[in-house]
Amino acid sequence: MAQRFKLVNRIWRHLPNLLTAARLAAAPALALLLATGHTGWALAVFAFAGVSDAADGFLAKRYGLATRFGRFLDPAADKLLMLAAFLMLSRIHATPLWLTGLVIGRDVAIALGVLLALLFEMPLRIAPLLIGKLSTAVQVGYVALILIVLAFGLQWPGIAAASAAVAAIVTLASALAYMQYWLKALLRRRSRPA
Repeated sequence: MAQRFKLVNRIWRHLPNLLTAARLAAAPALALLLATGHTGWALAVFAFAGVSDAADGFLAKRYGLATRFGRFLDPAADKLLMLAAFLMLSRIHATPLWLTGLVIGRDVAIALGVLLALLFEMPLRIAPLLIGKLSTAVQVGYVALILIVLAFGLQWPGIAAASAAVAAIVTLASALAYMQYWLKALLRRRSRPA
């Protein structure tokens, strides 16, 4: 009985990380399903990823199960899922290539900015901005909408185009906000005495 309790306790402690790992696996599954035309299943995988993201975040915060590994793995799983979604949606011509380029370009620019800040010891506090969180939410909503359109065979070209424009505007605003944040850190570094 004590052994069973220890096993259950160990699984419980690692449940948020297990959910995040499942979300990591969802990214290639989503890509494969979209590539093979199984859009209904792709929508189901994307929905599962969203539910698991909410569940692991809730469990980690509510029950104090957050780990250093989970804090790294969670955003990595989110980014991988969105990368797979945008790349495959562009490949099957459901999302404009320019939007995929903008979304990926923003993430690459942010990562390079953080890397340069660390490399040059800039006074940059690494934390997500509110506009960055909004950008991610809009991108998730956009992908969900396109997957719904594909899965149910809906003919909504106007809505798809309008949602792409909204996603692009918010993504661009987020990129500019992070660039401004980075430039302020650069100016603070340059004004420090040597």
